[in-house]
Amino acid sequence: MFIPVLFSILGFLTGGVLFSYHIPKIFKDVDVVALSPDHNPGTANAMKLCGVPIGMSCLLLDMLKGYAPVWGALHLMRIDDPLLALVIVAPVLGHALAVFYPFRGGKAVAVSFGALLGLLPQSLAVFALVAPYLFFTLVVVLHPNERKTVASFFCLAVSCLIGAFYTHRMGVTMGVAGMALVAMWKNRVRADETAEIQPEAAVMQKH
Repeated sequence: MFIPVLFSILGFLTGGVLFSYHIPKIFKDVDVVALSPDHNPGTANAMKLCGVPIGMSCLLLDMLKGYAPVWGALHLMRIDDPLLALVIVAPVLGHALAVFYPFRGGKAVAVSFGALLGLLPQSLAVFALVAPYLFFTLVVVLHPNERKTVASFFCLAVSCLIGAFYTHRMGVTMGVAGMALVAMWKNRVRADETAEIQPEAAVMQKH
């Protein structure tokens, strides 16, 4: 009980550190939240506003804060432990809520990929997210990105729940499904906020 709680707390707190906000601010003096159209402290905005090296650094660090607690916990827990769900969800929820930044966190995409990579090689759930992402990017193209993300995470949740009948790993199933719900919720919120911002920006441009 101590180990999953410890890694969950660590994951939640480190997940709340928004590297895609701090790194551009420190190295380029760029506020990606203020300057980006959707005001999201994410990797894509860091890359657009500060270039590939800064963007890649943000991406790797955001993935690492999802990867590290899951990878560490799996070395001390069984893959079929139900409490592993807490460890999987914690960094994603921490990034989405961002308690250190008055609950204005990011979309939780990179950190979700990191958490899923932390399950390798014992779970291949990461490919259940990669596949729909590629499908909705290359085959059935969805716009805006938030819509593509919601659809991809929905497919992840469904495939994970179906896979539970074969693997019986309830910790992984509940954790991945919970993570998908957090990402879907956060991207839906961001999409609504962006839709509200764009008409206001258009009015300001006219004046």
